[in-house]
Amino acid sequence: MGKKKKDIIQLDRESVIPIHKPKLIITLSSLIEDRSERDEFLKFCKRVEYTIRAWYILQFEDMMQLYSLFDPVHGAEKLEQQTLSPEEVDTLELNFLAYLFQMMDKSNFRLTTDDEVEIALSGQYRLNLPIIVDESKLDKRLLRRYFAKHPYENLPHFVDKYIIFRRGIGIDKMTGYFINAKVNTIIVRFFGSLFRWTGISRCFYGKSSSQCKKEQENPIQISTEAEQDGLSVERIHIENMKLSISNLMNKITIQEPTFDRIIVVYRRISKKEKLKRGIYVRHFKNIPMADMEIVLPEKKNPGLTPIDWVKFLVTAVIGLVTVISSLSMSKVDIRVIFAILSTLIGYCAKTYLSFQKNLNEYQNLITRSMYDKQLDSGRGTLLHLCDDVIQQEIKEVIISFFILMEQGKATKQDLDLHCEELIKEKFGETCNFDIDDAVQKLQKLGIISQDDVGRYSCISLEHANETIGTTTEEIVKAKQGAWNI
Repeated sequence: MGKKKKDIIQLDRESVIPIHKPKLIITLSSLIEDRSERDEFLKFCKRVEYTIRAWYILQFEDMMQLYSLFDPVHGAEKLEQQTLSPEEVDTLELNFLAYLFQMMDKSNFRLTTDDEVEIALSGQYRLNLPIIVDESKLDKRLLRRYFAKHPYENLPHFVDKYIIFRRGIGIDKMTGYFINAKVNTIIVRFFGSLFRWTGISRCFYGKSSSQCKKEQENPIQISTEAEQDGLSVERIHIENMKLSISNLMNKITIQEPTFDRIIVVYRRISKKEKLKRGIYVRHFKNIPMADMEIVLPEKKNPGLTPIDWVKFLVTAVIGLVTVISSLSMSKVDIRVIFAILSTLIGYCAKTYLSFQKNLNEYQNLITRSMYDKQLDSGRGTLLHLCDDVIQQEIKEVIISFFILMEQGKATKQDLDLHCEELIKEKFGETCNFDIDDAVQKLQKLGIISQDDVGRYSCISLEHANETIGTTTEEIVKAKQGAWNI
């Protein structure tokens, strides 16, 4: 079965370092030949971790305490105990969101834009039914107030109701027959060709088919940052394949890029007189781009698909023609007309019941997907974010310091390049290393310096450990060891 056309998504590299910290430390330490220097490097890694954790611990505690007031489960009770005015609660809400956005940025999550959502949902993958958010169930006041005070560029149209953060890219594949999806695609193509041939499509879209085809030939892009190099992933969907009646029974493999992590933030609207302040924070993993609707809040039940509408229309036309033909006869048999109408009504009922069955299957798919792909929510998601921030910061410092230790002096641009090359050569991973953030932390630790021409250099490992100093964790562990003795 051939492909009708290629659908390529251009993906820029992201700043997240996709390497587990223990593996990073073990691999880098193994590159140091001198044993004493290797021990100093391991001590350095521990002190960097303890120090960075100390930097963020107070900020994390403030965020968690604020969220305890807006937890959808127990937050209302705690807010009542505080006896705060509505204006004070409004201020605390915005403070929590400000902390949350800072954590998202440090964890390399990005707000999705309208263009990215449009590209992601421009195809069909597992979900073949249209999904719409019930906006009447979502609060619009909270996020609207936040973005009025903290303006962002290129915000999506739904940003007043919910926000979607994304990070990381993967690939999902499925193999099967997908007979219903194939039939549905064939019907859509048939009517699309009919509309283009009759010129009806121009009334709706205002473009000729040649213009549309030219636009589809260009690769679509989902970008995170301005990078020239990146990753290209081909979408292999049923609607992009050459289909015919003869190959409906053949197995096919479809493919879709995924968002490795997605976090959705929203608030449900309060229908009672008492305003509900709960803020929902949901965390998902490995979400196919075309099935991004899975993560949307307050989804409506989907409507009929094209194949269902065709069944209804064809049945109605056949019934109408048959009844008119029967009435035009000189001798009309009421029993024949009744039998025809009964058959048509029965077939329509069968089609509708079939749709209800598909709807139940869709709901089961949503339930399974939510169970399999939802990592956490609320407090659990925030704790995961806090750990993410710390792990990324630690890895940035360790990698950049190791490069300076091995390479000597380097400009920021060269340091950035060497860090990315190290990640690629030693771990087989790619990322857009955040060198600005790494240098800022190294300077804050006081373990690098910059000369007159802008080159950075690091102090020795032993001196770096002395500069950072003995951490509280080391003191506690030393005392625990003494007690055990």
